[in-house]
Amino acid sequence: MFKLFSFLKRNKQEINVPPNSQLIGEDGVIPEHVAIIMDGNGRWAQKRNLPRIKGHYEGMKVVRTIARTASKLGVKTLTLYAFSTENWKRPKTEVEFLMKLPQEFLGTFLPELIEENVQVRLTGNREQLPSYTLDAVLKAVDDTKNNTGMILNFALNYGSRDEIITAVKKISSDVLDNKINKEEINDELFGKYLMTNDLKDPDLLIRTSGELRISNFMLWQIAYSELYFTNVLWPDFTEESFIDAIKEYQNRARRYGGI
Repeated sequence: MFKLFSFLKRNKQEINVPPNSQLIGEDGVIPEHVAIIMDGNGRWAQKRNLPRIKGHYEGMKVVRTIARTASKLGVKTLTLYAFSTENWKRPKTEVEFLMKLPQEFLGTFLPELIEENVQVRLTGNREQLPSYTLDAVLKAVDDTKNNTGMILNFALNYGSRDEIITAVKKISSDVLDNKINKEEINDELFGKYLMTNDLKDPDLLIRTSGELRISNFMLWQIAYSELYFTNVLWPDFTEESFIDAIKEYQNRARRYGGI
């Protein structure tokens, strides 16, 4: 069995990741934090007259590919929108399948993630997750907590509005308890109350499948992110697709409201 990341190192040409000098242009800017809304698994399956869960299974394979590509390119944090708080509305059989995917993915590839110094994180509401799902992810989080390489952050049962409301409640409580003064509340302080408080805000947000919306994902954190939308369905998203997004990012001027 190929090693997840060492395979990448040994086979640059096979997975079509060119040397940095060819990839990133003259400025050499690689986004530190890339967030991806992985959309289109169901439509990919339906186009092939396959059950929707087949699309999710194929999408899981793409996670491996993009994770190793991002790590090789020097991305420091890769956040993947794996399951939203709204996804519970989907058919029961589909939800059950999605909840089992972390077991299979992390159970198979955790040794390689450990070997390649990747740190696994979980962002989202844990209370609603089945125990087998949460146990699989938390094992990966614990086993990789001392790693210092790329952070692979799974947004699982995550919804940004709920995250913001929870943060507001915590801040209000701390003000009432005289832990903070209301005059101290600013962007920086508010960010410390979010689930992503120890992560840099995304530099680049990618959404696959052609949908032009954010879908309740990191609404606070992407205030100044570059947004990249592609018609490619997630199971068809390749190393080249990811590189195209990086190239587009490099050709933009980030002004943060300035000139």
